Amino acid sequence: MTALLATRAARRRGIAFLVLLLVSVMLMAFSSNPAVREVQNGVSFAFRPIQGAIDEAARAAASVLATVSEIDRLRVDNAALRAENDRLAAENARLDEVRRENDSLTALLQLQAGFDHQTTATAVIARESSEFRRLVVVDKGTDDGISVGDVAVAAGGALVGRVVEVGPSSAKIVLLTDPGSTVIGQLTTNAATGEVVGQLGGVLVMRQIDAGETVAVGDEVVTAGIELGGGVRSPYPKGLLIGQVVDVKRDANDVVQTAYLQPAAPFDKLEYLLVILDYEGGLPPIEEQPVDCGGGGVLPEGEQPCLSPTPAATPSRAPSPRP
Repeated sequence: MTALLATRAARRRGIAFLVLLLVSVMLMAFSSNPAVREVQNGVSFAFRPIQGAIDEAARAAASVLATVSEIDRLRVDNAALRAENDRLAAENARLDEVRRENDSLTALLQLQAGFDHQTTATAVIARESSEFRRLVVVDKGTDDGISVGDVAVAAGGALVGRVVEVGPSSAKIVLLTDPGSTVIGQLTTNAATGEVVGQLGGVLVMRQIDAGETVAVGDEVVTAGIELGGGVRSPYPKGLLIGQVVDVKRDANDVVQTAYLQPAAPFDKLEYLLVILDYEGGLPPIEEQPVDCGGGGVLPEGEQPCLSPTPAATPSRAPSPRP
């Protein structure tokens, strides 16, 4: 049975081959006939628009597919470029911040190198700005030699304030703009002095300037560093920059005038400060303070100097009316 099926399959293949061969021969014979060629040309002419439309549609479809593929590729490229751009922007921002911090530290180190006082560099780690206080906290304290009363300055030698509270590794500095802050300022143009007090708005007020002195917008004000008798020194060293005059208030009926100053230190942007460690202002130590020798005693040589009390003014008596 298997052999029979195999024989039938072989016969069928042979018949199919003969049929195909016969058709091929007939087509070759007919294709050389002029009439057949005319029919072929006519059919080809009739189907030419359809063939052109099909070709155009195929080209359009291929173009659309190519465009979609290109769009996808561009989308991927744009995403990669956007990510790279964001990375570069973040890196540039980081480098700008590093450069700015480096410039600030360089300016502070240059100030420290040219200072006549022993100082230590500190970084601002906290701020307190309330309705009543203006202060900053720095990252050094008694372990680094800082004590209450030490003066803090910013880059350029601008006065910032004084230390009011100190711990082993931190210190609080009351700013010059604090309402409780007062320092004697001096104009660099004519050495006129006045009290510079802070206020919450940020502008400093220089009061009690002699009305006879000339005060102009743009004049600079520095710490006067006045030393009084009895060894009393100003709490602030002489010559620290306080600010610049931006307005002057004069009153013809007053013997004094008031100036308004733009602070030299950027109090809202303080990052690094120098704290002066070796300046001692105010009253001298108790063992160096003069004593009152009004009792008539004479101190041994080498003891504290005597304090010469200023006699109190006695009120004048009005003459009695003559009878």
